[in-house]
Amino acid sequence: MSSTVTVNPAATETALPFYLPTGREVELCEKAHRSQLPLMLKGPTGCGKTRFVEHMAARLGRELITVSCNEDTSATDLLGRHLLVGGDTVWNDGPVTRAVRSGALLYLDEIAEARADAIVVIHSLTDHRREIFLDRTGEHLRAGDDFMLVVSYNPGYQRSLRELKPSTRQRFLAIAFDYPGEDDEVRIVATESGTDEATARKLVRIGRKIRQLTELSLMESVSTRLLIAAGKLIAAGIPPRLACTTAIAGPLSDEEEALAAITQLIEISI
Repeated sequence: MSSTVTVNPAATETALPFYLPTGREVELCEKAHRSQLPLMLKGPTGCGKTRFVEHMAARLGRELITVSCNEDTSATDLLGRHLLVGGDTVWNDGPVTRAVRSGALLYLDEIAEARADAIVVIHSLTDHRREIFLDRTGEHLRAGDDFMLVVSYNPGYQRSLRELKPSTRQRFLAIAFDYPGEDDEVRIVATESGTDEATARKLVRIGRKIRQLTELSLMESVSTRLLIAAGKLIAAGIPPRLACTTAIAGPLSDEEEALAAITQLIEISI
């Protein structure tokens, strides 16, 4: 349920995962890390939150441990459990425990989707204590200076009624993310997909038009991630309209009317 990426502390700016800042989010994250403050990234799906965290982990020279939270994510999943190994019962650290022990950057993606007990268990990491208690081993683990907790949260997530409680939200600094401005998004799509700037601009304009189609009641609007996927298909030789239908229209909706409207928009735009 989690993935770990080990980064080079000596990574240069050009070696960092590509991320195009749209404000002062890089500076804010660096200062939050230095001040040992937890950080919440708020924004819609596919707008660059995860890439920002990857970029910052490399920039700070920290190991990145990521947990993609879902409705089954429990406190045990985060902290760890005893496993039977060769006839012996052995404690196995969960991702939160590993991050605290190693001084990693811990990223809990879509934290609101996790079970309530999983959210409560990180509370002691978000205040002056910066520690966790493993009741099954009797250990108190205090985070070192390099440890940082970052969570992502999509307010008003349309596929879920789950919201973070105010008592949890107020434990974090918060940076708001949104889809980039047109020129920035063009640069991101061109760089990430390998397509030319003219094609990237057409894709971005398609995305911006779809985002304005509020009457379609889409569960999620078109993300920069989908535009990049369309660009990659085009760069690989797929005809632009087919690429957009496959990478943009198809993933957005199964409703016949919505698909027809999006497909028509694509056909007149590219």
